[in-house]
Amino acid sequence: MYEVIQGGVTAAKGFMAASTAAGIKYKNRPDMAMIYSTVPCRAAGTFTTNLVKAAPVKWDKKQVTGGADAQAVIVNAGVANACTGKEGMDYCARTAAAAAESLDIKADSVLVASTGVIGMQLPMDRIEAGIRAMAPELKGSLESGTKASKAIMTTDTKHKEAAVQVVLGGMPVTIGGMCKGSGMIHPNMCTMLSFITTDAAISKELLQEALSEDIKDTYNMISVDGDTSTNDTVLLLANGLAGNPEITEKNEDYKAFCEALNYINETLAKKMAGDGEGCTALFEVKIKGAQTKEQAKILAKSVITSSLTKAAVFGHDANWGRILCAMGYSGADFDPEQVDLYFESAAGKLQIIKDGVAVEYSEEQATKILSQQEVTAIADIKMGTAEAAAWGCDLTFDYVKINADYRS
Repeated sequence: MYEVIQGGVTAAKGFMAASTAAGIKYKNRPDMAMIYSTVPCRAAGTFTTNLVKAAPVKWDKKQVTGGADAQAVIVNAGVANACTGKEGMDYCARTAAAAAESLDIKADSVLVASTGVIGMQLPMDRIEAGIRAMAPELKGSLESGTKASKAIMTTDTKHKEAAVQVVLGGMPVTIGGMCKGSGMIHPNMCTMLSFITTDAAISKELLQEALSEDIKDTYNMISVDGDTSTNDTVLLLANGLAGNPEITEKNEDYKAFCEALNYINETLAKKMAGDGEGCTALFEVKIKGAQTKEQAKILAKSVITSSLTKAAVFGHDANWGRILCAMGYSGADFDPEQVDLYFESAAGKLQIIKDGVAVEYSEEQATKILSQQEVTAIADIKMGTAEAAAWGCDLTFDYVKINADYRS
């Protein structure tokens, strides 16, 4: 069992962070972050399935799958370094070289990540200056980790971080993470970036498997606008400084590690969904009584991506027909005449339909429930015992305003 603690990427032993205002796109605010481990780390990663992949995605994927240890991550906000050709890849190499020189580490141990406008080239003079400015400022304090989580924001309105501690082999092990994401969020591994650090000792193979399996139920179950980014990246670094017996097989320690990792990933995923561009509410959909988990996931994801349903949540309107409609075109088989549907929030729980037909309920109470900052729709399809959850947000006027002039 894990314990939730304060912090983010600097919560685990040996990890440090720094940030700076490099002036890449934004003025008078931090827009670069650096994560550093005092010792080399085993690295795992998952990346966007979009055929159009940003240069940092290609760089990191090569580094992670190539087996090289990782020791630093350089992140910039404002320019995505996507659709930038050979020049963009060269800039990844220049970023790594600058970090390697400043930190006295190997260039192939540097991972890079970018978020922002697609198609623009990175201002490398500012990137390199930012790296030189951050290196001397690296600290292992929780404050430095929080500042780093704020520096990578674009249209985000809140910084996002989480940390837990779990006992493995009798030793306390920490996992911490930070992420950014508010728009262009529909991962299938937003611009979604997530960085997770741990002092656990675990084999590279099991580290990658733990991450790859967990994203299926966390990051891949969120959606803000249905757009899968060119830059989606999740990086997981493990430096082994906790001193636990190395996890090399799927034993109880591995299971406990996966549970703690799931908390970090689900927490960060929900923070992104709840901070969707222009949104006023986190919208959760739970499917119960499914034959298989896959069936439940397909149904839940279909509902949270429905623009009509998202608009109804914004209007605090219990328009349950839109939910049933979205389930119907999902591609998953179920009997509409067996569905029970409930709305739930901090204001209470209310059944809306039973066996596919509306029941008598108070529209006033339904509106009250749907007016909270976190709203859940629960659909029981009565076919089995499997279940799944997905997370999204409401669709507001401000979403269009934000994205109508994002480049300016």
